[in-house]
Amino acid sequence: MKTLVRWLVAFAAIPSALIAQSIVGTWQGTLKAGSQELRIVLKVATTDNDTLKAMFYSIDQGGASFPASSLAMQASVVKMSIPGIPGTYEGKVEGDGKTITGTWSQGPKPLPLTLTRATAETAWTIPEQQRPKALPADSNPAFEVATIKPSAPGQPGFGIGVRGRRLSTINTTVVDLITFAYQVQVKQVLGVPASLESEKYDVSAEFEQGGVPNLPQLQVMLQKLLAERFQLAFHRDKKELSVYALTVAKGGQKLTPSGRDPNGLPGVGFRGLGKLFASNATMADFAGVMQGTALDRPIVDQTGIQGRYDFSLNWTPDEFQFARLRNAGPLPPASANSEEAPDLFTAIQQQLGLKLEATKALADVIAIDRVQKPSEN
Repeated sequence: MKTLVRWLVAFAAIPSALIAQSIVGTWQGTLKAGSQELRIVLKVATTDNDTLKAMFYSIDQGGASFPASSLAMQASVVKMSIPGIPGTYEGKVEGDGKTITGTWSQGPKPLPLTLTRATAETAWTIPEQQRPKALPADSNPAFEVATIKPSAPGQPGFGIGVRGRRLSTINTTVVDLITFAYQVQVKQVLGVPASLESEKYDVSAEFEQGGVPNLPQLQVMLQKLLAERFQLAFHRDKKELSVYALTVAKGGQKLTPSGRDPNGLPGVGFRGLGKLFASNATMADFAGVMQGTALDRPIVDQTGIQGRYDFSLNWTPDEFQFARLRNAGPLPPASANSEEAPDLFTAIQQQLGLKLEATKALADVIAIDRVQKPSEN
């Protein structure tokens, strides 16, 4: 339950005939997760076009919210999906209209969560959200201190993440660091010496004080680290490559706008093979993680979609996907009910309203002039 923490703002279309089974109002209940008791508040309202919208808060964990990718009601059963965690809630509205009896699912064991209708007198107070101070846009960001050490032999896992004021990586090669720092795919990095291609490192780098960086600022910090510690020098070029073109499918995109800080860091990753979650993410963030982790070629974003979104994507991977994770050690389990999940190309269209097609295109490449093993800490 460690990632339950922050929950949701959901916007979803529901036929007006079903709104007769009204759940409009404020609902609240306590979720027991191990030794924790988390107070949950759900606020449901209608929009001008007779759709339902809802906000779901975990108020003992700061009251932050996470958008859901879907909210559906059929007869007396309510279902909602929260991609940024990811997790789901399903409950039944009891006959008195004052109770929703259901379960929260995140991981293998669903937890009971019963919600009762609140009044103005009984409703719990939702704490006011305070966004962390952002690093000024005109700053010249750099890591205050950084440690780079060889990864332990046989260490499982692979990833680059941020927690608090620290960026950490596990089992990353210099190519992995370059692809993250410059938002390119492995096949767009040319000329790395064979002796460095398989060398894996764990990086721990702390931000300077002064505010939380956004993604471009974080990438600038890593670019400086690569130049200083790996002596990276390169020039840019163009080359025709096999790519995936990402476009909007017929019928339009199905993404849920994020309610989080538009200048904040995105959260995009995997909870298992073929089980992606995205929070506060742009199309560039989505393409970057997919091409860097799941796919064997770059993604060219041709959607024209602007803004930040919360969504999830579940599919059954084929043997050619997740090659980098397969090379990093034992793999995490595939998505639950993976036998029911479609292939990636079908899933993207059905679940996100997007389309992924293989093609060839002239793409930017990074041609390495110089790179070496990292200098000592």
